[in-house]
Amino acid sequence: MASKKDYFGLDWIVSLILAIIPPTSWICGIITRFQEGKYVAAIIRIFFGWNIIWILDLIFMIMNKEIFRLLNV
Repeated sequence: MASKKDYFGLDWIVSLILAIIPPTSWICGIITRFQEGKYVAAIIRIFFGWNIIWILDLIFMIMNKEIFRLLNV
């Protein structure tokens, strides 16, 4: 069952595959934050989303079955 917190409302497994690939994870993360209206988080992902946040995304996607949310601003 798809969660609202996955990329674009896709199934968890599809979101996990997108999160494993660094460029798609970075792009989807930025787009998702802008859609949520979290502009500060989107800007942070532009500069830091390809390293530490990418690893945290993978860990949280596997353990919690949802995308990691660093900032709720």
